Amino acid sequence: MTLARLRLGYADPPYVNCAHLYRGQPDYAGEVDHAVLIRHLDATYDGWVLHAAATPASIATLAPLVEATGARWMVWVKGFAAFKRNVPVAYAWEPVIVKAARRPVVSRRLVMRDWIQESITLRRGLTGAKPEAVCHWAFEMLGARPDDELDDLYPGTGAVMRAWESWCRKFALPQVPVAPPKRRSDDPPMDVFMPDDL
Repeated sequence: MTLARLRLGYADPPYVNCAHLYRGQPDYAGEVDHAVLIRHLDATYDGWVLHAAATPASIATLAPLVEATGARWMVWVKGFAAFKRNVPVAYAWEPVIVKAARRPVVSRRLVMRDWIQESITLRRGLTGAKPEAVCHWAFEMLGARPDDELDDLYPGTGAVMRAWESWCRKFALPQVPVAPPKRRSDDPPMDVFMPDDL
């Protein structure tokens, strides 16, 4: 049985009301229209991931948009998170919205939960770059396979595509060199196995 190659979308845009944090980036385009983004994800891809903020404005904006798609809300819990001045309770989790392309497969690669705990990345050159483990978890939640096509809609540091490449390698079987069998002294000569007309 062969599985169809599916098209997957991965969106880690500037979060609702946070676009100003990326003003210095060459591809800065202001606030993201999340209604347009979610419609695009749902119309274009067999399955998709959307990272979001755990703020009331973000959840209020996204919840009605996501509900119509049938996607599932999941959580990235940050074991180590950045503490902000004048914010006494750290924002230490984020919603990760996943519309699976296939039914996820239970395997030894990962314990299947709707949450993951992983510390934030530091010094990646861009605020919010996702850790490899979070991306790997998201790919598993998508029901992704290594022969699927993944589009990273907000490439930023390139961390998502690097994570995709490393995740795909988990599926590859090790390359075992094939050596000719060792001959013993009592083996018949090789020409015994050759047809006479060669």
